[in-house]
Amino acid sequence: MFRARRPLWVALTLLASLIVAPPALAAAEPLTITDFESDGVPAGVYAWGNDAASTPTLTIEPGADRPGASATNRVLKSVYTISQWGGWSHDLPATQDWSPYEGFSFWVNGTGSGQRIFFELKDGGGGPGNAELFESSFTDDAAGWRKVEVPFASFTRRTDYQPGGAPTDGELDLVAVWGYSMRLPTTSGTLTWDEVQLYGTAPPRPVRLSADAPVYPVNEKGEVRVGVTITTAGDAPLAADLAVDYRTGTGTATPGADYTAAQGTLTFPAGTASGSQKTFTVRTLRDGQDELAETIPIELSGTGTRPPAEAPVIVINAHGLPYLNARKPVRERVADLLGRMTLDEKIGQMTQAERGALAKQSDIATYRLGSLLSGGGSTPAQNTPRAWADMIDGFQLQARQTRLQVPLIYGVDAVHGHNNVVGATIFPHNVGLGAARDPALVEQAGKITAREVKATGIPWNFAPCLCVSRDDRWGRAYESFGEDPALVSRMATVIDGLQDNGVLATAKHYVGDGGTAYGSSTTGDYTIDQGVTRTSREELAAIHLAPFEEAVGRGVATVMPSFSSVDFGDGPLKMHAHDELINGTLKGRLGFKGFVISDWQAIDQIPGDYPADVRTSVNAGLDMIMVPYAYPQFTGTLKAEVEAGRVPVSRVDDAVARILTQKFRLGLFERPYADRSRIGDVGSAPHRAVARTAAARSQVLLKNDGGLLPLRGDAKVYVAGSNADDIGNQSGGWTITWQGSSGPITPGTTILQAVRSRAASVTYSRDASADLAGHDVGVVVVGETPYAEGQGDVGRAGRTLDLSAADRAAVDKVCGAMKCAVLVVSGRPMLLGDLSGVEAVVASWLPGTEGDGVADPLFGAVPYTGRLPFTWFRSVEQLPINVGDASYDPLFPYGWGLRTDPARDRLKAARDELARGDGASKAAAAALTLALSGRLWNADGSIRDPRAVLGALGAAAALLERSKSDSYAVGDAVVSVARDVAQKAGKRADLQASADHELAAGNPKKAVDLLAQASR
Repeated sequence: MFRARRPLWVALTLLASLIVAPPALAAAEPLTITDFESDGVPAGVYAWGNDAASTPTLTIEPGADRPGASATNRVLKSVYTISQWGGWSHDLPATQDWSPYEGFSFWVNGTGSGQRIFFELKDGGGGPGNAELFESSFTDDAAGWRKVEVPFASFTRRTDYQPGGAPTDGELDLVAVWGYSMRLPTTSGTLTWDEVQLYGTAPPRPVRLSADAPVYPVNEKGEVRVGVTITTAGDAPLAADLAVDYRTGTGTATPGADYTAAQGTLTFPAGTASGSQKTFTVRTLRDGQDELAETIPIELSGTGTRPPAEAPVIVINAHGLPYLNARKPVRERVADLLGRMTLDEKIGQMTQAERGALAKQSDIATYRLGSLLSGGGSTPAQNTPRAWADMIDGFQLQARQTRLQVPLIYGVDAVHGHNNVVGATIFPHNVGLGAARDPALVEQAGKITAREVKATGIPWNFAPCLCVSRDDRWGRAYESFGEDPALVSRMATVIDGLQDNGVLATAKHYVGDGGTAYGSSTTGDYTIDQGVTRTSREELAAIHLAPFEEAVGRGVATVMPSFSSVDFGDGPLKMHAHDELINGTLKGRLGFKGFVISDWQAIDQIPGDYPADVRTSVNAGLDMIMVPYAYPQFTGTLKAEVEAGRVPVSRVDDAVARILTQKFRLGLFERPYADRSRIGDVGSAPHRAVARTAAARSQVLLKNDGGLLPLRGDAKVYVAGSNADDIGNQSGGWTITWQGSSGPITPGTTILQAVRSRAASVTYSRDASADLAGHDVGVVVVGETPYAEGQGDVGRAGRTLDLSAADRAAVDKVCGAMKCAVLVVSGRPMLLGDLSGVEAVVASWLPGTEGDGVADPLFGAVPYTGRLPFTWFRSVEQLPINVGDASYDPLFPYGWGLRTDPARDRLKAARDELARGDGASKAAAAALTLALSGRLWNADGSIRDPRAVLGALGAAAALLERSKSDSYAVGDAVVSVARDVAQKAGKRADLQASADHELAAGNPKKAVDLLAQASR
């Protein structure tokens, strides 16, 4: 899923000499925040944009022509050509209190372009990148210098974007401001800026009144205790007595019949501390009727006070109606509820908004929203499990004030664990799980992810990605389990892990996103993501559709279409508009019964105006539309399209019924709030132990000359490389933030820490500059830095599949001085170059937070068992390269993976398990007994007679295909011994790759035959 646009600033340090702290009391003269009297752009002032071309150029120029300026005055010149978004910011190193001032001002030298230019303040939060954004604007309607003065009272909260971790109170407090931004228009131009200031004196700040909850749900014949809190300017005690009047206002409930009206005064004496609270009580009555929810607004007022921005509301819960009866079948409940809904309420259920985009939290009720989401990195201000639960429970409270009280369903991209949450268990990305080749382990990872996600109040996960990635240049390759549809289909067990533990899974991105042609993307400067898959219907079904068919068979609850397009030869058609593939194939031929959720703002990419986008996508079969910021526009547009007859009411009813069905099945109507009993399990030791196992099994041993690996525990180890000691790098994108980032972004164990816990002696030098002498072995950990969709595309902003110069230098230094192992931490195969001087190479993928899992096979605590989910290319000119290609000459074939556990032990374990199965399994066990004959094996555990062993393995594999009790794991173990023989022979990479495909497809006999042929 596409996430919110990246934050519009990157925190930098501001020179202390440029900061003038505002005084404690209001100043009569303007206070300068930023001036440009310097030789270069001041520290803390920087440009940003959606790509390099959209990032303005900032320079300091002479500016004596500004009215009132001195002869030596200097100004900031911004030259820009913006395709999507761009501008400049000034981030402060510490917050400033701007509350004593009336407003914000600056000089600008315009061109009379007529363009509207927005600017914003960064208010509160943990830093300039996590502040709540409030905006205003001016129009460049005159050429020349002008002074723009904007009272703080005219700033409004941005509704199109809020950064992750920002406060969401909707109040411009001004007591902790981190700076400001200037957002330039999407065109080319030049604007010059000078003298950003605060001006005027703020009026006296009233005492703020707040209730202890926005919404108070209560049953009939109950009571509500409303807490009223006072907050003073500067948190000073009250200077005089304060009287706060309260009363029940006019809502949908009837005083005297539904509740007893309440009115009175709460008195806070002089000297009362800011933050103090007093309460009053409202009692509800029983009228003996089955009915929908009814509201009782609470009005708070008082001289010298500011009431809550949104009046708190008491809600008498809906009761006695059929759809609320949990004993009734889901179908009946859906029909009853759907029959009570207005068109507005139905459309609300089809609407999903980003949490940070809510102009007011009560918009949940106003627009009857059916769903909210957190895009990647969209978190509560305190990114803890409990804060997540508090936040989502608060959103559910808002939904309780609607008359039908349909609960929200909250979604999040937990694509490798609950990866937005600091401290959560972070599993290897799908590429690593595909390398592990263990469907049971993948299901367990889904189970643990579900438990951590659900503990924070979230019942819906936008995962798994069932894309079949066919080009390593794709920035989402690591989200794929592999290049083979048979393998990806095997890994769909993650759906069971999620849904059997109370969290809806989402099969994405339907369909063909992994097959887009390089250079076909039209999104920004992306090169392959969101591009065009040029294919036939037959090829699409065989390669890209197969995993979704498996997902539907497993009962997946939701499906998300791809941003990409499909071209069957008559031109590309966006998947979000593809009636044939959504209505016809997914809902028709495959019989999908869940609901289809759009990707992030994806309908906007459908050609045509916005009404055309809406009706085309809904008519094509989309049931819920992810319109992160445009929920007011979407709901109004869809209503107009329905009323005009361009979207049938029957289509709306079908969509809403599908959504409500999943909400009822989840039990949201009975349990809308977070179950906090498992909050302590988030990131727990047992969960991390499973992630450690997954990381260990994902390790693929590509080369092991002389049996260098596993390392001895008493070895003196030299560790180098950019990814040896970096949790962020080893976790990759979609970790805490959308694109991920380097550094200690969340708790975990780095690979270096894990090596230190196992080796007798460790020297670490990232760049290999420390003395190399006196060590037994080197471990160089190289690879990629984090990225996510689009921004990870090869060719974008100079990104390549090459190792960095620093990593290459570290490999050359260390491996030139001692025996060494190179660990490649990356989301896809990389160009490795000359490996002649490197004894061992391991594909470590993106192992997540548990670096111990990388060290476990490295030191022999567990064996290397992983296999390549992607073909490892020799040169980038070969790309795309995949199993089954007519011309196939890789560096390492799909399915390659050297093992360090004895082959004979594997066969013994497989035989013993088969001996407990059905007749065919017992016969297979007998065949393996022949393969285990001592005369066929050498004393060191190697095979003496490969031909005889392979013949017995083939006989056992044929019997396995007839067994009803054997498991994929047993077949995998049998075929693995044949693979050992073929890999040792080093011939016919194409047959080796095809054998692994046949194994995943359920044909172990054919896999053994191909490997036997490859070993000759």
